[in-house]
Amino acid sequence: MSIITSVLNGAATLEKALASVAAQTYPRIEYLVIDAASTDGTPEILARHGDQLAYWVSEPDAGIYDAWNKGLRQARGQWVMFLGADDQLPPDAVAALVAAAQARGEGLDFVMGQVALYRGATHLRTIGRPWDWRLFRKYMSIAHTGGLHAMAYFQRHGLFDPSYRIAGDYELLLRAGPGLRTLFVPVVVAEMQVGGASNRSTAVFHEWQRAKDLHGVQPAWLNAWDARWAMIKWRLKRWLNLGGGA
Repeated sequence: MSIITSVLNGAATLEKALASVAAQTYPRIEYLVIDAASTDGTPEILARHGDQLAYWVSEPDAGIYDAWNKGLRQARGQWVMFLGADDQLPPDAVAALVAAAQARGEGLDFVMGQVALYRGATHLRTIGRPWDWRLFRKYMSIAHTGGLHAMAYFQRHGLFDPSYRIAGDYELLLRAGPGLRTLFVPVVVAEMQVGGASNRSTAVFHEWQRAKDLHGVQPAWLNAWDARWAMIKWRLKRWLNLGGGA
């Protein structure tokens, strides 16, 4: 089991993420951290916690998906999770997901749970639902943070496309189309701070549209309409102070 974190100047929050991984009740975890040449003391934090990490590096990269790809090239786990540097895992998160995957048997591509959204210490809401192609072909309708990706999926479909800045996770899972094999576990598996790249900008909706056009999941005019409607809902959630997400 591999967990990958990418970070840029995350000294204020990274140690909480590190601690949450160290506190996991599941025993067989390798933790990899890819730092984008931070200048705020992040490399020094990683050096102090080096005995907890299977791999870490601090060097320039081309964005989050380039960093995740670096981590994937070093990862050795059957399952891979991506955790933000300002996010945390409840202690039983990995154990719950792995147990559910093992109970289902082989052949899964992605195992997901629920994600609790926070602004500081304030809980805003909890997101996450079972995967449904009818929704997924319209927008990123599942909680990606804290989910388990089968390493075999990357071997079949390739790594992340680093030309995406925000929606590379969505594009990656779209490659399997309606044949994506998923499992939903109805427990909170990650606590996520709102305000990340996908919550700050409407650019994510344009990237969703680009990914859908690439994979031909719908007519182009419908992809454009879905992007416009998603932006309307995003603005409404911000006005209601609910945070972004599916």
